[in-house]
Amino acid sequence: TGGYHTLALGPDGKLGGWGRNTDGQVDVPGDLREPIGIAAGFYHSLVLHEGGEVVAWGANDYGQADIPAELPAVNSIATFGYHNLALQANGRVVAWGRNHYGQINVPSASRLGEVRAIAAGAHHSMALRNDGTVVAWGSNAHGQRNIPSSLRSVPTIAAGYLHSLALKSDGRVIVWGQNTYGQRNVPPGLRGVVSISAGGYHNLALRENGTVVAWGRDNYGQATA
Repeated sequence: TGGYHTLALGPDGKLGGWGRNTDGQVDVPGDLREPIGIAAGFYHSLVLHEGGEVVAWGANDYGQADIPAELPAVNSIATFGYHNLALQANGRVVAWGRNHYGQINVPSASRLGEVRAIAAGAHHSMALRNDGTVVAWGSNAHGQRNIPSSLRSVPTIAAGYLHSLALKSDGRVIVWGQNTYGQRNVPPGLRGVVSISAGGYHNLALRENGTVVAWGRDNYGQATA
């Protein structure tokens, strides 16, 4: 899901989009080849092809739809607001788009190390290293980059508008950053989580028993799971 639009990738490889279309963000190109991954920003969309190629369309006021030259062998993509992240097969992270807060200033390879997952917030970016630790860069106005010093053994990360999440290997969820809408208030006793996701100001957790737990801003029922 993007700011005001949605993308869906079917098991047959067909890609569809719906919602707000002010910048053509739901006008899926007709020449896509074997899409395997999708991501949606505020007003633009991304798709990852089977061969590792990334395609973007929609708004391009910050260059977010301009794919960097020489971007080979991409394994995964992420976006949120006006910038994008791509994780290459060699563990290198590439970023492009809006950079008002340094969100596309990827740390040096010596600091970042080998990366296995990425996440993009509105003004910050995150990477999960192979050793289970997390790195963040970009805006820290709300502490969204203040990774808990004890955070280890992380299999999954997610980023909201101004907050960040990590799923620990023991099934617990850790949240830091903005808490204006209670997005850091993890429900007491939440355990057995296998997957996490973040909207702008709310979070979702999928438990191993197939149930979903949500918390944070609920002005449109988005946290009423």
